[in-house]
Amino acid sequence: MQLSERLQAVVNLITKGAKVADIGCDHAYLSIYMVEEKLASKVIAMDVNKGPLERAKENIKQYHFENQIETRLSDGLMALEPGEVDTLLIAGMGGALMQRILTGKKEVLEQVKELVLQPQSEIREMRFFLEEIGFRIMKEDMVIDAGKYYVILKARREDNFPKIEKEVYYRYGEYLLTNKHVILEKYLNREYDTLKQICQKLGEHPSLENEKRKKVVQEDMEYCREGLAYYGNM
Repeated sequence: MQLSERLQAVVNLITKGAKVADIGCDHAYLSIYMVEEKLASKVIAMDVNKGPLERAKENIKQYHFENQIETRLSDGLMALEPGEVDTLLIAGMGGALMQRILTGKKEVLEQVKELVLQPQSEIREMRFFLEEIGFRIMKEDMVIDAGKYYVILKARREDNFPKIEKEVYYRYGEYLLTNKHVILEKYLNREYDTLKQICQKLGEHPSLENEKRKKVVQEDMEYCREGLAYYGNM
């Protein structure tokens, strides 16, 4: 099965041999790929909507993976029991929704070892959240797919791990910055140019409101500069 760059980056962070719950599985392409490539030893494909789940069942049957992939109609983790899986995979949802799902059934989350997440929004807040629930970010990846930037996080349950030290790490990811990820550099350059243009336009129309906005934009520009300094660009 051929995956998009975004979804390929997501499954690349799965620990081989994991027991995975694919939350919001849609048509189960990720679930099928993980079994096909022997990345997962077991997959429970779950979705809140009956239509996509029926299509998922058809796709799983087409690949003859009925014995390796179980499907469940579920709102987040609700149909999952503690200890059934060691990894939760959630891709293509907003960060706030992911947080709601992960805290929706705490007894399940407490038995999970790893999370592989691809939030569509609130990525900075997601890094804070993972610390709060006792998961350390072990690895991150970033891709451009159909002209859009996507960040993927892999986090592991760990006791007494060091907290993220800098605001710039919450914003852009310590792993991505320290490893000088090439896609993040492209993103930071684009973001800096965009913020610079916004700042110039706000300066052309002076007002109290625009001055407040300008200060926020300038702060964002400073964090972009701090990020780009990792690449020797600032």
